Amino acid sequence: MLLVADDPAVRSLSREILEMSGYLVLEAADGTEALRIGAQHSGRIELAITDVVMPHMGGRHVVEKLRSLRPETRILCMSGYTDDTVLRHGVAKAEAAFLQKPFTADALTRKVQEVLEEPPMVAARGAG
Repeated sequence: MLLVADDPAVRSLSREILEMSGYLVLEAADGTEALRIGAQHSGRIELAITDVVMPHMGGRHVVEKLRSLRPETRILCMSGYTDDTVLRHGVAKAEAAFLQKPFTADALTRKVQEVLEEPPMVAARGAG
């Protein structure tokens, strides 16, 4: 799975939680790095977890571009911002799997499992 978060502490802790749950995690500090990894990684990326609000390239653009590179990849958006801010950045909670920050280790792993278990057509819904 691909984890995209500009906050090093959030990225590191999330990676540790996911790895302890048995997932292989590719990390990106921003959208540009995420797209580079998406284009270069030879294996399958079943899930991309991306922060919604990031400098340079926000989560919506990451989702759009990643979906064109890897349409099979499921998407989980996360944010610590209010609903209004998330909507202004082009991600409606009804259109994409969403996890509100701060979250617990249990909440993260449960949400990841939930998204991975969704039928592909549901998981492939647009993010805006």
